[in-house]
Amino acid sequence: MSELRIYSETNPGKAEAVFTRLEDIQTALSEIDVAFERWEASKLLDQDATQDEIIEAYRDPIDRLMKAHGFKSVDVISLYADHPQRAVMRDKFLHEHTHDDFEVRFFVEGEGLFNLRAKGRVYAVRCTQGDLLSVPAGTTHWFDLGPTPQLKAIRLFTTPEGWVATFTGDRIADRFPRLEAPHYDAFKRAAA
Repeated sequence: MSELRIYSETNPGKAEAVFTRLEDIQTALSEIDVAFERWEASKLLDQDATQDEIIEAYRDPIDRLMKAHGFKSVDVISLYADHPQRAVMRDKFLHEHTHDDFEVRFFVEGEGLFNLRAKGRVYAVRCTQGDLLSVPAGTTHWFDLGPTPQLKAIRLFTTPEGWVATFTGDRIADRFPRLEAPHYDAFKRAAA
């Protein structure tokens, strides 16, 4: 189940608001120009589905976004707990950064925690299977895969370079809850 927690950027210890309903998450994120959607596959996918099969299962919403925003490429990334570089990858994404391009992620399976900093707040969005998050260029953010990642996601890009980050150097991510924080673990158990 998806969740949005909104914090003051100076008080990571207590969320000012917590949302779990799709409409509430969409409304709160729209205030910072971030899009949040839920997608369903046009056909059932199994665990071993190829990149092409996954993209084809979500062809209609992918084409809609590609046309609306001029995306030029789409791919699928997979990362699991047994990946030998999981700790290095987690650390890289956990540093606050921006992009000159949209950051668009659709969660085919698994979960991740996007933290978006805007207007003096941190918007912590726990994305799960079926969630699409579209972060505009220039939005400061960081992403947590979790200590034992389980993630398969569709990514869309307007540039051939793909994921290129400009790191801010701010250590704000070190002060905010990570995906394994107790309230996220409790939320996971309640959703199961």
